[in-house]
Amino acid sequence: MDRRVLFFLVWTFGPGEALTQDVTFHTDVAPIVYNHCTSCHRPGEIGPMPFTTYAEVAAYGEFIEYVTSIGYMPPWSPDAEYSHFVGENVLSEVELQTLSDWVSAGKPEGDSASNPGLPDFPSGSQIGEPDHVLSMPEAYLHSGDMSEQYQVFVLPTDWDGATSIRALEVQPGNHNVAHHAILGLDISGTAVQLDNADPALGYESFGGFGFNAESSFFGAWVPGALPVNYPPGIGRVIPEGADVLLQMHYGPSAIPESDLTEINVFLSEEPIEREVFTAIMGPQHLDAPFVLPPNQVSSFHGTLPVTADVSLLNIAPHCHLIGTSWLVYATSPNNQDTVPLISIPAWDFNWQGYFTFPTMTKIPQGYTLHGEATYDNTAANPFNPNDPPQWVYFGEETADEMFFVFIDLVLYEEGDEEISLGPSEATCSADLSGDAIVGVADALILLGDFGCEAACSADLNDDQAVTVADVLLLLGLYGSTCE
Repeated sequence: MDRRVLFFLVWTFGPGEALTQDVTFHTDVAPIVYNHCTSCHRPGEIGPMPFTTYAEVAAYGEFIEYVTSIGYMPPWSPDAEYSHFVGENVLSEVELQTLSDWVSAGKPEGDSASNPGLPDFPSGSQIGEPDHVLSMPEAYLHSGDMSEQYQVFVLPTDWDGATSIRALEVQPGNHNVAHHAILGLDISGTAVQLDNADPALGYESFGGFGFNAESSFFGAWVPGALPVNYPPGIGRVIPEGADVLLQMHYGPSAIPESDLTEINVFLSEEPIEREVFTAIMGPQHLDAPFVLPPNQVSSFHGTLPVTADVSLLNIAPHCHLIGTSWLVYATSPNNQDTVPLISIPAWDFNWQGYFTFPTMTKIPQGYTLHGEATYDNTAANPFNPNDPPQWVYFGEETADEMFFVFIDLVLYEEGDEEISLGPSEATCSADLSGDAIVGVADALILLGDFGCEAACSADLNDDQAVTVADVLLLLGLYGSTCE
């Protein structure tokens, strides 16, 4: 260990104190669980058990240690060492070790006075009073047979003329079963026909909307995600007479549950100077016909030329159950520059999302977008819908497959790289643990990341590395309270 770092530890905590401190729930574990787990694991949310108290967490301590150690929880599919996104929910090595040490020590409770308290989880809209609210026509009853359900609801708009919006916010009516949602647009009336042909409320559709919608990924929602609030002068347009499509994924439930989800619509407060549009990489951009033979692992590589300077806002790879991984990036004409966009090493259809870059990401004209996806059509894939494996082709049904990368973007303007797409930062950047205090937990996280030279979570001074400079910065803020 660097002697300057050792001096910092001894000066701050006293000899032998920093690295031998007992791990307890209230001091060490509660900040981790509250900031990474409790948003879903609390009453009225989709997590199957609550994690709000010592007793609740301790009862599942070994289980929590296991599912976090293998990366199954928290449910965040992008590789945080490849690229970052708004709302990133990844445990650091120090946090993982803390959970393990706590379980090994017998899950000691500690002093309740040191518990940071539950975060203030917002109810209702997270971004203000909406201008319009689109609602399902009535509540949908999800059967209590432990089945997954994908149901599309058609929400008509009756506004005069095309409507410029700055944000769409999905407000699920029943978090016990609402797993995620995907939004689309239809101007053809096809969705209404599909709805009328299905006796149930809405119509069932697994992979998409059941037809080639005007927009197949107009927005999305997953638990804990913030709605995308476009910067001033940037926005979306809903054409006059369009139907907004709401595909709800309802998770399994042992009892019948009803849901009445709404979509908050926020109009653009300024004239839209740059309209957000969606670039789509699909099967037509692949290096081979999109066919998946049985008992075979297949990989495909798609390319899409960038014909103008653009700024990327969001990205959403999409496939079905046989897909296993994604890698999306951009390269310069001479292949001397690579812009990493997203890596999903373990694709899970049930945890797909629409991922927002922390800042607008420039891709220059002449670059090429690349999408690489792998599909496991063997019996070894536990998610394979066919037993035994069958020939699989492109299609909308559960047993079909897809290859899509949806990317929201606008034409580039100078300074886009400085425009943040996420919420405002905490008042003290050294609060790495999220417990609103710069203290021991933050120092241990920084030391666990010390020496990092790329994609460093504890890089406090934004120099792309964790060095003594970051230690000194944390030292200067030690004891601060974040408001």
